[in-house]
Amino acid sequence: MEVLRGGEKVELVGNPPMIGEQLPKFKVFTGDGEKVKTRDLLGKPLLISVVPDLNTPVCSMQTKKFNQETDQYSDIRFVTISNNMPKDQVAWCANEGVKNMEVLSDHELSFGYEMNLYIPNAGYLARSIFIVDADGKIIYREIVPEIHDEPDYQAALDFINKM
Repeated sequence: MEVLRGGEKVELVGNPPMIGEQLPKFKVFTGDGEKVKTRDLLGKPLLISVVPDLNTPVCSMQTKKFNQETDQYSDIRFVTISNNMPKDQVAWCANEGVKNMEVLSDHELSFGYEMNLYIPNAGYLARSIFIVDADGKIIYREIVPEIHDEPDYQAALDFINKM
């Protein structure tokens, strides 16, 4: 699959999972460096907000936007996954006041490769949103066509509201 980065085509390592497929097995890390596996994220509906780098304006906006929404959706687990190192994510969250949303690191690229969201020529993840049911089935997906653009927040939130 291809997406755009500044108008230029870049290739993902594969085709990200489709709606109806199971979330693949991967591991990511908390700010404390604790391993979180796919099964640890399941049990209630999950919104995964995928950003390339928290230290860029669009990624920062995306993460802060979903952080603001978490209080309204107590039945949904919200996580952001980026390639940033765990200690960098902790510092970013402290500086930006992000306290409600879980921010997880894919610095080992397990998530990126298993979800086929990694862009090898760029060295980071493709901007996207996935909503997964409590059992791990993907029920919503948006792969943002241009990495520098924001996702359609409202479409994702409207989908959650209809669940």
